[in-house]
Amino acid sequence: MPTVLRDGPYRFFFYAGDRYEPPHVHVERESWIAKIWIDPVRLQRSGGFTRIELNRILRVVEQHQEQLMKSWHEYFKD
Repeated sequence: MPTVLRDGPYRFFFYAGDRYEPPHVHVERESWIAKIWIDPVRLQRSGGFTRIELNRILRVVEQHQEQLMKSWHEYFKD
């Protein structure tokens, strides 16, 4: 599970088994976790985050979308 980005309390990472899904990133803070599609940026699943935090997370993914896509393709060797 490589960490590809940290922003404040959030850790953004991939699971190795996600290779055959569309590009996405998992985000965790404490015991909460969300799954965000990268292109287009949208919430796929959330567990525990408030709507305010999810909006903040989505903005971070939007700001780093290009970097996250590059990291996805490098990690999964697409």
